[in-house]
Amino acid sequence: MTSFPDVQSRIAAYEAERPVPYTLPEVPASSYVTMRDGCRLAVDVYLPQGAEPEAQFPTLMFFTPYFRRFKRTPGSTAIPNPNTGKFSDYFVPRGYGVVVIDVRGTGASFGTRDGFRSPSERLDSAEIADWVIDQKWSNGVVGATGISYLGAAADFLASTGHPAVKAIAPLFSVWDTYSDNYFPGGMQCASLTQIYDNLMKGLDLDQRAYLKDYKYYASPDYLGPQPVDEDPSGALVVAAVAEHQANFRQTDFMADFSYREDGLPYDPDYSSATISPYAYCDGVKEDVAILSMSGWMDGAGYANGAISRFLTLDKNPHHLLLGPWDHGARIDVSPWRASEDPTFSILGAVLRFFDTYLMDKDTGLRSDPPVAYFKMHEEIWAEAQTWPPKPTQLVLHPDQKGGLGTENAEGTASYQCVPETGTGFETRYERIAGMDSRDYYCDWQGRTDLMLSFDSAPMRENTTLSGHALLDMTARFDAPDAGLFIYLTEIEADGTERYITEGILRALFRDEEAAPGNIRINWPFRSYRRDSARPLPLNEAQRIRIPLLPAAWTLVKGSKLRLSIAGSDKDHFKKVPHGKMPNIMLELSETRLVLPIE
Repeated sequence: MTSFPDVQSRIAAYEAERPVPYTLPEVPASSYVTMRDGCRLAVDVYLPQGAEPEAQFPTLMFFTPYFRRFKRTPGSTAIPNPNTGKFSDYFVPRGYGVVVIDVRGTGASFGTRDGFRSPSERLDSAEIADWVIDQKWSNGVVGATGISYLGAAADFLASTGHPAVKAIAPLFSVWDTYSDNYFPGGMQCASLTQIYDNLMKGLDLDQRAYLKDYKYYASPDYLGPQPVDEDPSGALVVAAVAEHQANFRQTDFMADFSYREDGLPYDPDYSSATISPYAYCDGVKEDVAILSMSGWMDGAGYANGAISRFLTLDKNPHHLLLGPWDHGARIDVSPWRASEDPTFSILGAVLRFFDTYLMDKDTGLRSDPPVAYFKMHEEIWAEAQTWPPKPTQLVLHPDQKGGLGTENAEGTASYQCVPETGTGFETRYERIAGMDSRDYYCDWQGRTDLMLSFDSAPMRENTTLSGHALLDMTARFDAPDAGLFIYLTEIEADGTERYITEGILRALFRDEEAAPGNIRINWPFRSYRRDSARPLPLNEAQRIRIPLLPAAWTLVKGSKLRLSIAGSDKDHFKKVPHGKMPNIMLELSETRLVLPIE
């Protein structure tokens, strides 16, 4: 149910009235903090200026692999901290200490990265929290936040059970690194690993030529990581970067995780679970407040991660915010947006959250419904007590004429998978690799013509989908494996085609299982374990249920809904199988599209 004023208005009003009593320091204080194994981590500290000399503040912590600060050419106006600067600039004048840490093996920190979100980093976060609360400016209360990698690091910190941690806001971040990011539906997102690996070379190894392709790090004024105050000559940074040369390579590392929770060949205990917040969530104390935030075009499945965190940690004070955003809310992704830049104050929402749970202010948040979400095309905010927001179901059936109706149809529909189908390079996948996407699926028109598609009749009234659509299909295949790519499109009355959402599944992983307690979801769960992988029996009917990524989208009166099925996304995923692609023979009488309708 939509409330008035809506969540965006309430946050804007709170932000406008919130005092801003302090100023930023010209530069942060920086130092090394030594970990249990002797590894020195570089730390920046931003404290509110203009306070009493003995003032103490709650602290927000940011654990980043993307440089806490860049060294710049003299006189440069480039932002020294493009990864976290907007947070320190915003929160410090409002009375928070901000501590930004180069995680081990990155920036000016020493050490070597043995993997993506290494377990060592999780242990480091608790030691840094110990250091923070021991400082004279700390009031002993700690929170953590950040986007993507930093959001998962906030989860990791909370999972240590550190008593000072009272609230975390994981923003646009995963719960399960395997299925939310690198292997959605068990399909390897090959484009992501390569693009991200080049970014790591540019940062971790200080090979700056790679950074020109990444807008946020492309300034020629950037001269590598900023030394800490005790290293005026930069000799320690040079030594630290030398240690980084032994860091893991993303393309090689992720290839070893083709099966979920399958250990590395040389370390059986190091798996995709090791680098995922869900595996440690039992350590999160029930008094830690949590704000999960994501967007409808947030990568391969980050919205699933936000929802799963919200559903799993249900005994904690918890909030879920899902908006018209891409990864990190750099862009309002709606085709009907008033502005490319989001009009919703992400920072205002996080401020209201931390003011509530770290400063104990009466912000009104505690009495809000715990879920707020944006309805695309209708362009309004709505709220609910849970996700999905108690929808009904609309069941549609494909037919032999390419229709999609409410009556069950007989017969079959055949589709020969081809490697040419793709989604282009203005999609949900580019931004998670650091690309500067601006218009999402602007070239979607005509792409589903190469797919097996079914169109509904025009909508008789505005119809809102809110939740996870589900394709429940029965089909025969003439190959032992298949990549299944499912798309929903709104076709407006004038013929304009609008991408809504998608679902992906490698048919090898079609068997469902009960979801474990640390990954609570309300859509079909697959373990993606090695022992769950079963080749398709040739030409035998198989029932396969494929959930699509969550959406809140209003199909307007007069629009049609299109269901499309393909066997590849050549622009982002590796080809499955490697040789001849399968023919899909869809059994129409046993196939249905289940839509969550408000």
